[in-house]
Amino acid sequence: MLRAMTTASDLPRNLLSIQSWVSYGHVGNAAAMFPLQRLGFEVWGVHTVQFSNHTGYGAWTGQVYAPDGVAELLDGIEARGVLGSCDGVLSGYMGSAGTVAAVVGAVRRVRAANPAALYCCDPVMGDVGRGVFVHPDLPAVIAAQAVPAADIVTPNQFELELLTGHAVASLPQALDAARALRERLHPDGPRIVLVTSLTRPDAPEDTIETLALTGEGAWVCRTPLLPLDPPRNGTGDAIAALFFGQYLRTGRADEALSLAMSALYAVLERTHAAGTREIQLIAAQDELAQPTRVFPAEPLA
Repeated sequence: MLRAMTTASDLPRNLLSIQSWVSYGHVGNAAAMFPLQRLGFEVWGVHTVQFSNHTGYGAWTGQVYAPDGVAELLDGIEARGVLGSCDGVLSGYMGSAGTVAAVVGAVRRVRAANPAALYCCDPVMGDVGRGVFVHPDLPAVIAAQAVPAADIVTPNQFELELLTGHAVASLPQALDAARALRERLHPDGPRIVLVTSLTRPDAPEDTIETLALTGEGAWVCRTPLLPLDPPRNGTGDAIAALFFGQYLRTGRADEALSLAMSALYAVLERTHAAGTREIQLIAAQDELAQPTRVFPAEPLA
């Protein structure tokens, strides 16, 4: 029997993911690449650091890579003649001003080869309770360089406040801050703001929300708040990857929000049941592609 020939349209779409890497556990690229692969993407991983484990353990080994390494790896990828087939760039923890510049340079090079490519920036800077955990100068650099280059930005509630200077203690305040941030995104893109880990006094008790804002509207997706103490590292990296991948697949922010949040909830539910410190991406991998329990994205007036 003759096997049907594979055409270009049958091949997976390609994404470039520039983030940290850990050998043990799941943060940075180790939390983002596998979910994207389960959604059917080829992922070209570029690592900004390589550590034994995430820093939440208090001790780790490994090294931080020089920003020039990002550009050098892009040189090698470009030499393969494939940048034109790159559909998007995802960035997470960058760590230094030089790495921010290198990431933005990579986005510029990909767009030059494929103007339709999208850039999703997860502005990893801090969190409620921990405060800013990057160099104090870095938030301003991310705000000035990475955010204006981004088509999609995925801050958590703390990072949204940090980027905009807006207090976020209610849903209207979250919407106002998201709108202010959206105005600063790449003008030729869809300009989508995804606000993760949103908690507010006016929300239903024991829930956590994610808010998506586009030019067409705004939606919120709410799931139960699982009693994970300490909060698990890597959830922000995973939700940014899941949302970006689902948006590229569906072209709809509301559908991408619902599917991404539902998948992440399934992962965290499995994590809670197992009592593990690391999020259970592998154990819950079928849920990444097709969540069993789907939480709706509710439109906001």
